[in-house]
Amino acid sequence: MDFAELWPIIGPAIAGALFGVGWWFWVDAVVCSSVKVSFVDYLPGIFASLAALMFNCVRKEDIDYSPYEEGEWRLKLWLFLAYVVSFVSLAASVGLLIRDALEKSGPSAWTGTAGVLQCVFVLISGLIYWTSHSD
Repeated sequence: MDFAELWPIIGPAIAGALFGVGWWFWVDAVVCSSVKVSFVDYLPGIFASLAALMFNCVRKEDIDYSPYEEGEWRLKLWLFLAYVVSFVSLAASVGLLIRDALEKSGPSAWTGTAGVLQCVFVLISGLIYWTSHSD
């Protein structure tokens, strides 16, 4: 078996493991935090998961990459919005990390670091699943 035949088999497992690791980082940070973590700190991970779900709703076979044909502009717009949501969630998690590092009364810097790791792992898992799943 070569890698192309093996990827649809092991890709979803790797994606699921990375998704679980990302959320595990966040749960660990919330449980170990000495102060109450506000709901705003949860939002980047929730939106990263939503973005991963959004771009996994599009099949690769349905996308027309031809620059000269109209193609399915709705699919391309949906993918664009999914990537915008994913990058905004990543930027928000970095912003919360900076806030946590600068404020002494808020959550620790580990909470912010875990939020960034959560977004990174969730988005990478979504991309791995998108490249490996087939209908």
